[in-house]
Amino acid sequence: MPSLSQLLTDQRDLLVLDAASTQLQVGLLRRDAAEIWRTTPQEAGRGIFTCARELLDESQLRFDDIGGFIYCEGPGSMLGVRTVAMALRTWQVLKLRPTFAYQSLAIAGYFERMQNTPREFAVIADARRDTWHRQVVRATGELPPLQRVSAAELGAGELAMPENFRVWANPPRPAKTCSYDLAKIFSVLKNADLFRQTENPDSFQHEAPDYKKSPVQIHSIETADKK
Repeated sequence: MPSLSQLLTDQRDLLVLDAASTQLQVGLLRRDAAEIWRTTPQEAGRGIFTCARELLDESQLRFDDIGGFIYCEGPGSMLGVRTVAMALRTWQVLKLRPTFAYQSLAIAGYFERMQNTPREFAVIADARRDTWHRQVVRATGELPPLQRVSAAELGAGELAMPENFRVWANPPRPAKTCSYDLAKIFSVLKNADLFRQTENPDSFQHEAPDYKKSPVQIHSIETADKK
Protein backbone atom coordinates (compact mmCIF):
# COMPACT_ATOMS: atom_id res chain seq x y z
CA MET A 1 0.00 0.00 0.00
CA PRO A 2 1.28 3.51 -0.77
CA SER A 3 2.40 5.93 1.93
CA LEU A 4 0.96 9.41 2.29
CA SER A 5 4.18 10.89 0.91
CA GLN A 6 3.83 8.74 -2.21
CA LEU A 7 0.21 9.80 -2.65
CA LEU A 8 1.12 13.49 -2.47
CA THR A 9 3.96 12.98 -4.93
CA ASP A 10 1.61 11.28 -7.39
CA GLN A 11 -1.57 13.31 -6.89
CA ARG A 12 -0.31 16.68 -5.56
CA ASP A 13 -3.61 17.85 -3.95
CA LEU A 14 -5.74 15.44 -1.89
CA LEU A 15 -9.07 15.94 -0.14
CA VAL A 16 -9.52 13.96 3.10
CA LEU A 17 -13.02 13.07 4.35
CA ASP A 18 -13.72 11.47 7.73
CA ALA A 19 -17.17 11.09 9.31
CA ALA A 20 -16.35 8.19 11.65
CA SER A 21 -16.75 10.24 14.84
CA THR A 22 -19.24 12.84 16.05
CA GLN A 23 -16.87 15.50 14.69
CA LEU A 24 -16.76 15.51 10.89
CA GLN A 25 -13.21 16.27 9.70
CA VAL A 26 -12.26 17.40 6.20
CA GLY A 27 -8.69 18.20 5.18
CA LEU A 28 -6.81 19.46 2.16
CA LEU A 29 -3.33 18.01 1.77
CA ARG A 30 -1.01 19.74 -0.69
CA ARG A 31 2.44 18.75 -1.88
CA ASP A 32 3.74 22.32 -2.04
CA ALA A 33 1.74 23.99 0.75
CA ALA A 34 0.70 23.48 4.37
CA GLU A 35 -2.26 21.20 4.96
CA ILE A 36 -5.50 22.81 6.18
CA TRP A 37 -8.43 21.27 8.07
CA ARG A 38 -12.04 21.93 8.97
CA THR A 39 -14.00 20.26 11.78
CA THR A 40 -17.74 20.47 12.37
CA PRO A 41 -20.42 18.67 14.41
CA GLN A 42 -22.80 18.98 11.43
CA GLU A 43 -24.26 15.81 10.00
CA ALA A 44 -22.17 14.41 7.16
CA GLY A 45 -24.70 15.09 4.40
CA ARG A 46 -24.21 18.83 4.87
CA GLY A 47 -20.81 19.13 6.57
CA ILE A 48 -18.86 17.36 3.81
CA PHE A 49 -19.79 19.95 1.22
CA THR A 50 -19.62 22.97 3.53
CA CYS A 51 -16.13 22.12 4.75
CA ALA A 52 -14.84 21.16 1.31
CA ARG A 53 -16.07 24.46 -0.12
CA GLU A 54 -14.36 26.43 2.67
CA LEU A 55 -11.06 24.62 2.09
CA LEU A 56 -11.16 25.20 -1.65
CA ASP A 57 -11.98 28.88 -1.19
CA GLU A 58 -9.15 29.34 1.32
CA SER A 59 -6.62 27.61 -0.96
CA GLN A 60 -7.98 29.29 -4.11
CA LEU A 61 -8.40 25.92 -5.80
CA ARG A 62 -11.22 24.65 -7.94
CA PHE A 63 -12.79 21.27 -7.28
CA ASP A 64 -11.34 20.02 -10.58
CA ASP A 65 -7.85 20.79 -9.22
CA ILE A 66 -8.16 18.03 -6.60
CA GLY A 67 -6.00 15.10 -7.69
CA GLY A 68 -7.55 12.42 -5.48
CA PHE A 69 -9.50 11.56 -2.35
CA ILE A 70 -8.67 9.92 0.96
CA TYR A 71 -11.50 8.77 3.22
CA CYS A 72 -12.15 6.79 6.38
CA GLU A 73 -13.99 3.52 5.70
CA GLY A 74 -14.66 2.92 9.44
CA PRO A 75 -15.15 1.65 12.01
CA GLY A 76 -17.29 4.43 13.43
CA SER A 77 -20.57 6.07 12.49
CA MET A 78 -22.00 3.81 9.79
CA LEU A 79 -24.29 6.57 8.52
CA GLY A 80 -21.41 9.06 8.36
CA VAL A 81 -19.06 6.67 6.58
CA ARG A 82 -21.70 5.65 4.05
CA THR A 83 -22.60 9.29 3.38
CA VAL A 84 -18.95 10.04 2.59
CA ALA A 85 -18.73 6.96 0.33
CA MET A 86 -21.88 8.02 -1.52
CA ALA A 87 -20.47 11.53 -2.08
CA LEU A 88 -17.23 10.06 -3.43
CA ARG A 89 -19.03 7.73 -5.82
CA THR A 90 -21.03 10.68 -7.12
CA TRP A 91 -17.90 12.81 -7.60
CA GLN A 92 -16.21 9.92 -9.39
CA VAL A 93 -18.99 9.90 -11.97
CA LEU A 94 -18.33 13.58 -12.68
CA LYS A 95 -14.56 13.08 -12.90
CA LEU A 96 -12.68 9.87 -12.20
CA ARG A 97 -9.89 10.37 -9.65
CA PRO A 98 -7.84 7.98 -7.46
CA THR A 99 -9.50 7.22 -4.11
CA PHE A 100 -7.75 5.77 -1.06
CA ALA A 101 -9.26 4.33 2.11
CA TYR A 102 -7.92 4.04 5.66
CA GLN A 103 -9.32 2.63 8.90
CA SER A 104 -10.01 4.84 11.89
CA LEU A 105 -8.61 2.58 14.62
CA ALA A 106 -5.44 1.91 12.64
CA ILE A 107 -4.49 5.59 12.33
CA ALA A 108 -5.50 6.27 15.94
CA GLY A 109 -3.33 3.37 17.11
CA TYR A 110 -0.41 4.46 14.94
CA PHE A 111 -0.54 7.97 16.38
CA GLU A 112 -0.92 6.75 19.97
CA ARG A 113 2.16 4.56 19.61
CA MET A 114 4.15 7.49 18.18
CA GLN A 115 3.30 9.65 21.21
CA ASN A 116 4.24 7.14 23.92
CA THR A 117 6.69 4.38 24.77
CA PRO A 118 6.35 1.49 22.29
CA ARG A 119 4.30 -1.33 23.81
CA GLU A 120 1.46 -3.60 22.77
CA PHE A 121 -2.08 -2.31 23.22
CA ALA A 122 -5.45 -2.34 21.46
CA VAL A 123 -7.63 0.47 20.16
CA ILE A 124 -11.32 -0.39 20.42
CA ALA A 125 -14.68 0.99 19.31
CA ASP A 126 -18.21 -0.13 20.13
CA ALA A 127 -19.57 -2.51 17.48
CA ARG A 128 -22.94 -2.94 19.25
CA ARG A 129 -24.59 -6.19 20.38
CA ASP A 130 -21.97 -6.60 23.10
CA THR A 131 -19.14 -6.77 20.57
CA TRP A 132 -16.16 -4.52 19.95
CA HIS A 133 -13.96 -3.54 17.03
CA ARG A 134 -10.37 -4.24 18.11
CA GLN A 135 -7.20 -3.01 16.41
CA VAL A 136 -4.13 -4.52 18.05
CA VAL A 137 -0.95 -2.42 17.90
CA ARG A 138 2.24 -4.45 18.42
CA ALA A 139 5.24 -3.03 20.23
CA THR A 140 7.07 -3.32 16.90
CA GLY A 141 4.46 -1.07 15.24
CA GLU A 142 2.84 -3.94 13.34
CA LEU A 143 -0.95 -3.60 12.88
CA PRO A 144 -2.69 -6.99 12.48
CA PRO A 145 -6.07 -7.04 10.69
CA LEU A 146 -9.00 -5.38 12.45
CA GLN A 147 -11.15 -7.81 14.45
CA ARG A 148 -14.66 -7.88 15.85
CA VAL A 149 -14.69 -9.63 19.22
CA SER A 150 -16.93 -10.13 22.24
CA ALA A 151 -16.30 -8.21 25.44
CA ALA A 152 -14.81 -11.37 26.96
CA GLU A 153 -12.30 -11.61 24.10
CA LEU A 154 -10.82 -8.14 24.57
CA GLY A 155 -8.04 -9.65 26.66
CA ALA A 156 -6.15 -8.26 29.61
CA GLY A 157 -3.84 -5.73 27.95
CA GLU A 158 -4.04 -1.95 27.63
CA LEU A 159 -7.12 -0.56 25.88
CA ALA A 160 -7.62 2.82 24.21
CA MET A 161 -10.74 4.40 22.68
CA PRO A 162 -10.66 7.27 20.16
CA GLU A 163 -12.23 10.51 21.34
CA ASN A 164 -15.65 11.52 20.02
CA PHE A 165 -16.65 8.00 18.96
CA ARG A 166 -20.19 6.94 19.87
CA VAL A 167 -20.50 4.35 22.64
CA TRP A 168 -23.59 2.27 23.45
CA ALA A 169 -22.03 0.12 26.19
CA ASN A 170 -19.13 0.48 28.58
CA PRO A 171 -16.07 -1.70 27.93
CA PRO A 172 -15.61 -4.53 30.45
CA ARG A 173 -12.66 -2.69 31.99
CA PRO A 174 -11.27 0.86 31.86
CA ALA A 175 -9.92 2.19 28.56
CA LYS A 176 -7.91 5.38 28.11
CA THR A 177 -8.98 8.00 25.60
CA CYS A 178 -6.71 8.50 22.61
CA SER A 179 -6.69 11.32 20.07
CA TYR A 180 -8.72 11.34 16.89
CA ASP A 181 -7.61 14.81 15.80
CA LEU A 182 -6.73 14.25 12.15
CA ALA A 183 -4.69 17.45 11.87
CA LYS A 184 -2.33 15.98 14.48
CA ILE A 185 -2.55 12.39 13.26
CA PHE A 186 -1.87 13.10 9.58
CA SER A 187 1.19 15.15 10.54
CA VAL A 188 2.95 11.89 11.51
CA LEU A 189 1.55 9.60 8.79
CA LYS A 190 3.89 10.64 5.97
CA ASN A 191 5.61 7.25 5.74
CA ALA A 192 2.87 5.05 7.23
CA ASP A 193 1.63 2.14 5.13
CA LEU A 194 -2.05 2.63 5.99
CA PHE A 195 -3.79 3.62 2.75
CA ARG A 196 -5.24 1.33 0.10
CA GLN A 197 -6.63 2.32 -3.26
CA THR A 198 -10.25 1.46 -4.00
CA GLU A 199 -12.40 1.83 -7.09
CA ASN A 200 -15.64 1.50 -5.13
CA PRO A 201 -15.72 3.63 -1.95
CA ASP A 202 -17.79 1.94 0.75
CA SER A 203 -17.94 1.32 4.49
CA PHE A 204 -15.75 -1.38 6.04
CA GLN A 205 -17.47 -4.63 7.03
CA HIS A 206 -15.88 -7.59 8.78
CA GLU A 207 -17.97 -10.01 6.72
CA ALA A 208 -19.87 -9.61 3.49
CA PRO A 209 -23.62 -9.15 4.07
CA ASP A 210 -25.49 -12.45 4.20
CA TYR A 211 -29.03 -12.10 2.94
CA LYS A 212 -31.37 -14.96 3.78
CA LYS A 213 -33.40 -16.24 0.89
CA SER A 214 -37.05 -16.94 1.58
CA PRO A 215 -38.80 -19.60 -0.50
CA VAL A 216 -41.06 -18.17 -3.17
CA GLN A 217 -44.12 -20.15 -4.18
CA ILE A 218 -45.38 -19.26 -7.63
CA HIS A 219 -49.10 -19.60 -8.15
CA SER A 220 -50.42 -19.76 -11.67
CA ILE A 221 -53.68 -18.19 -12.68
CA GLU A 222 -55.05 -21.67 -13.31
CA THR A 223 -54.14 -22.80 -9.77
CA ALA A 224 -55.69 -19.70 -8.28
CA ASP A 225 -58.96 -20.27 -10.15
CA LYS A 226 -59.27 -23.77 -8.70
CA LYS A 227 -59.14 -22.51 -5.10
